[in-house]
Amino acid sequence: MALTLLRGMRTPISFRSSTGLFFTVLRPRLARFTTRVESAQATEAKAAAKSIQLVTKEAAEQKTQGFEAIIGIETHVQLSTVTKAFCSCPYNYGSQPNTTICPTCMGHPGTLPVLNEKVVECAVKLGLALNCEISMTSKFDRKQYFYPDLPKGYQISQFDIPIAKKGYVDLDLPVEFGGGHRKFGITRVHMEEDAGKLLHSESGSYSQVDLNRAGVPLLEIVSEPDMRTGIEAAEYGAELQRIVRYLGVSNGNMQEGSLRCDVNVSVRPVGQSEFGTKVEIKNMNSFSEINRAIDYEISRQILLHKEGQADQIVQETRLWDESSQKTFTMRKKEGLADYRYFPEPDLPEVVLSTDYIDEISKSLPELPEAKRRRYENMGLSMQDVLFLANDDNVAHFFDSTLEHGADAKLACNWIMGDIAAYLKNEKLSIDETKLTPLELSELIASIKNGTISGKIGKEILVELISKGGTVKGVIEEKDLVQIADPAAIEAMVDKVIADNPKQLEQYRAGKTKLQGFFAGQVMKASKGKANPVLLNKILGEKLNAN
Repeated sequence: MALTLLRGMRTPISFRSSTGLFFTVLRPRLARFTTRVESAQATEAKAAAKSIQLVTKEAAEQKTQGFEAIIGIETHVQLSTVTKAFCSCPYNYGSQPNTTICPTCMGHPGTLPVLNEKVVECAVKLGLALNCEISMTSKFDRKQYFYPDLPKGYQISQFDIPIAKKGYVDLDLPVEFGGGHRKFGITRVHMEEDAGKLLHSESGSYSQVDLNRAGVPLLEIVSEPDMRTGIEAAEYGAELQRIVRYLGVSNGNMQEGSLRCDVNVSVRPVGQSEFGTKVEIKNMNSFSEINRAIDYEISRQILLHKEGQADQIVQETRLWDESSQKTFTMRKKEGLADYRYFPEPDLPEVVLSTDYIDEISKSLPELPEAKRRRYENMGLSMQDVLFLANDDNVAHFFDSTLEHGADAKLACNWIMGDIAAYLKNEKLSIDETKLTPLELSELIASIKNGTISGKIGKEILVELISKGGTVKGVIEEKDLVQIADPAAIEAMVDKVIADNPKQLEQYRAGKTKLQGFFAGQVMKASKGKANPVLLNKILGEKLNAN
């Protein structure tokens, strides 16, 4: 395959390696980019001298400094369709390079794209979930630009008539960041195809081109510039991830590139209506990185404004470098005119019917915002609500547990506490364990009615998660029924007191904390099965008897 490159003198060649066929673009030693460290040092030396870290700390209070940030996000969601957007090639993350490609997705002359109808269905689903207006008629356009990972020399996208527009998303900020409800506007949602992937060598002298991803269907979500802080932007991205996972249109995994956020940041003096110069930030692989990158960029721009160098803020694309916790220049930003959009001549318009949209609307699941409000109405705290609604699998498990009669707060406590700790330690999701909602409800009921103690309940839970089974079965097998006979507990208390005369003397001399020691000895003797309420009552009477 010959690739024509218009950005400098580069020679494309191909070679086969142990991991598959790569297309390689040789680069001159003095390439446009050298290394991240060199670029960061060159572009940020002055900012470093002015202690950008100090200004970063102040960024959270930028309004008191007389500035405010304006933040918008462009989010690309890779759809979980069986085949690509315009051909029958599959896409599987991690496949050997250039093994899932064909003449159509590689843009060979004489090939024609055929639209995957599942892409349209996913777009309508997401548009409805984001409260958008759905376009009954939309079209595809060609977005022209040249790069080695874009074999056609253009991208099939949507320009002036996107499939969805004028929506919004509601979310709740985490309690640890002050909490509160936010509503951010959605400008548009449009369909497009992805480009391939460039793998740069460490020396910077060549890049390998993997075209497996070329033609993979994407939905681009463009927000209104409604966000003002890094945490708001990060939570907006996290909410989009929750929504696409709830809908089942994408796995939303940032580490696989299934969800990518490009952030636009500008600052302006408070009270000014005009926006400042917009800077785009790329290369953020987590929501925490989005938060930090935005805070840094806000600080950088405020510092330039304060030094009277606002003219040095130019419209450009910058990359986030996690190691140095800084952004640095990648390239000057193209304008719309550079893309030379025109209607895609090889694809017809996308025409939808009211019945089609109504059918999809009826199939939508309960979405995160509706779920949060429902949980809130149950009397759960906002911390509980955010945890449960964050993961669709966790929410479904919780709802199913309630359907079996469990108390909402008790079920939430078990899921957020012992179950969450186990899942984190074992790196599992809740649907990968052997615990069922029915058995969690049975466990809660067994503790509530006094059959077992809370301590024994924790032991049973580990057994159920790792090995499965039933609560009743584990109780019978391990003889874990709680001892609730007052006479049996009194006999154990009498023996423990008789065996520890020194501690009894100290207790009656004023060291009342020793009651915990005696309770522990009784629980040890009963193998944890003594009813704790009854135990403490009898123990208190015995210890304080004349």
